[in-house]
Amino acid sequence: MTRIGIEAKAVLDAVGTVVVGRQRSLRLALAAILAGGHVLLEDVPGLGKTLMARSLAQALRLDFKRLQCTPDLLPADVTGSFLYDPGERDFHFRAGPVFTGLLLADEINRTPPKTQSALLEAMQERQVTVEGRTFPLPRPFHVLATANPVEYEGTYPLPEAQLDRFLLRLDIGYPPPEEEVEVLRRRLARQREETEVEPVLDTDRLLQLQQGVEQVAVDEDVLRYCVDLAAATRAHPAVEVGASPRGAQALVLVGRALAVLDGRDFVLPEDVKECAVPALAHRLTLRPETWTSGVTGVDVVTELLGRVPGPVSSRS
Repeated sequence: MTRIGIEAKAVLDAVGTVVVGRQRSLRLALAAILAGGHVLLEDVPGLGKTLMARSLAQALRLDFKRLQCTPDLLPADVTGSFLYDPGERDFHFRAGPVFTGLLLADEINRTPPKTQSALLEAMQERQVTVEGRTFPLPRPFHVLATANPVEYEGTYPLPEAQLDRFLLRLDIGYPPPEEEVEVLRRRLARQREETEVEPVLDTDRLLQLQQGVEQVAVDEDVLRYCVDLAAATRAHPAVEVGASPRGAQALVLVGRALAVLDGRDFVLPEDVKECAVPALAHRLTLRPETWTSGVTGVDVVTELLGRVPGPVSSRS
């Protein structure tokens, strides 16, 4: 295994001391961070989404801030604003919570579209503009946002164009009974609510790992497979608007990070298949008649994985 893979695996092991189970979700979330992207965690409350985000920040030694999204949240509450200093008789910029290493935007679908746009602009451009002045965000900068897909009253669902800013969308799911028992056992053992994860990396090393991911080789046939999967979503009868080229790019980016986590310096078709659903499903706009029948983007991508031929793994 490469040195980068060993260090990335150490991050997963450190977070695993606090977050019980969830290996797949943790692996994909870390892969998205190594690929330089953002993650949307969409599931019902109480499944450990906040714990996962905070634990990853601690293991990566990233500055961590939590933004509770509410209907009265303003864009300035995210980006910051200019405040008047009577002593200096001048306005000074006070940075908002978006100026951090890892931002948890909790229940992002509870804040109005104008505020969502302020956050999503920062995600895309890695900067904010306030009163005509531009302020770059720190590097690395990542957003883990949560959304409750069950309760719709008082929410503002993210449109597809904004969902596209998230490299991956992950569903956490309920833990099996044995893992839920382990959660209770660990809570009793530590005798307090707070958890602590030992740092594994620092920000400089994380940036180096992200640069290392950029060096992972991708064969031409794997590139074609990524494009074929994205193109197949556009031709599917249940889909009104399929994945854009950004969807194919997401498959490549996350596929490289998964290869690093497995200690390889090249991408296999299996890496693409592993991330296909969380990378593509949220980028699809389904036809109204399909949506009412209960078919989801996850169903569409899962079907395409079984139908679109992929290259044969030629490396080991």
